[in-house]
Amino acid sequence: MDYGNSEKNIEEIFLETETSQILGKVVGFLFETFDKYGWIGLYIVRGTDLVLGHWRGQQATEHTEIPVGKGVCGSAAKSGETEIVSNVNEDDRYLSCFATTRSEIVVPIKKSGKVIAEIDIDSDIPNAFDEKDAKFLEKIAANKTFIESVLKY
Repeated sequence: MDYGNSEKNIEEIFLETETSQILGKVVGFLFETFDKYGWIGLYIVRGTDLVLGHWRGQQATEHTEIPVGKGVCGSAAKSGETEIVSNVNEDDRYLSCFATTRSEIVVPIKKSGKVIAEIDIDSDIPNAFDEKDAKFLEKIAANKTFIESVLKY
């Protein structure tokens, strides 16, 4: 896993892909490139809920709608801050999606300071996420083309 090369690949997706296909391609790229990224979903803010959009993983989650403020995803949407949970079994906010999940990272996507969506990634590996993941994913979340794709979803 090379964050630098992955950033270049993501930039190519932004430059070469139709807006309507960007979100799905980015989710697919992340899932296929990073072994520790076991499930990836984009949640879009719709009113007071997060609604699941594009996702990749071994199975679907039952959490297709999450109220803002509930769970790790809802907390990140409410605070606007990236959440890294090293051990989901020790975090009371965690909404159990899969029995095998051990850690999670949630990165808000913002437009003019307001959370409009978020990237949610689960891993079967404890302590799978660190500041490198956060910075890499925050760059994706801050990309204007990515933000425009979210707004058009």
